[in-house]
Amino acid sequence: MTQLTGQERATYVQSMFTQIAKRYDLMNRLMTGFQDVRWRKQVIRLAKLTNKDSLLDLGTGTGDLAREAQAQFPQAKVTAADFTLEMMRVGQKTSPLNFSSADALRLPFCNSSFDAVISGFLMRNVVDLQKGIEEQLRVLKNGGRIVILDTTRPKKNLLSPFIWIHMHLIIPTLGGLLTGVREAYRYLPDTTENFVTAEDLSARMAKAGFKNVKFQRLMFGTIAIHWGEK
Repeated sequence: MTQLTGQERATYVQSMFTQIAKRYDLMNRLMTGFQDVRWRKQVIRLAKLTNKDSLLDLGTGTGDLAREAQAQFPQAKVTAADFTLEMMRVGQKTSPLNFSSADALRLPFCNSSFDAVISGFLMRNVVDLQKGIEEQLRVLKNGGRIVILDTTRPKKNLLSPFIWIHMHLIIPTLGGLLTGVREAYRYLPDTTENFVTAEDLSARMAKAGFKNVKFQRLMFGTIAIHWGEK
C-alpha cells in the first residue's frame, strides 16, 4: 500500500476512507484509548485562535477538529475541507459545518485566506508531503499559524515490541471487526512506519518557510503535534 505513488496512491486513500467513513471516529477513539479527543483540544489551543479568526481544518474527515474549534470559538469562521466526500457526508449528519471539497496539493483558496491551518492525521496520506506543506503556507496570512497532528515513526525503546503488537495485530483485528475493511487498518502501521520522523517533518516545515517550528511527541512516540508560524 505504501509503495503506491502519485495518483494511484491518492485514489487508493480516497477509496479506503470512503469505505471506513461510518466507523472512522469510533476507531480513532478505540485505537488511541480516547486520547485523540485531548489531542484535538491541544491542536486548537496551539492554533491560538480568537473569535475573529478564520480557520482551515484540512483533511477534516468527519469534522472532529473543526467542531472542537467551533466549540471553543463560536464566532470564528471555520472551513472544514477534505477530498473524500463520504467522510464529509458522515460528518454532516453529526452536525452541520462549512464543508468544502479540497485536494491538499491544490487548495481551492486564495493566497493569505486563513489565520490558521490545522490538520489531524492528514499529512502521512499526502502524495507530495513538501507540496502539501507549501500549499498550507500559501493560504495562510502573514503571522498565521499551522498545527499538524499526525502519527510519527517511533524511536526504538523497551516498549517497541508492545507498540508493534498494538499496531500490527490489535488495530487491524479491531478495525476488521468494526468496519469489515481489515486492509485499511493495515495501512495505518504501514504509513506510520514509512512516514518521516518528527525531526524531518519539522525540517520540511522550516524549508517551506515556516518560522518558530516546534513539535511534541505523544503516545509513546507514535504521535506528534507540530506547530509553526508564517
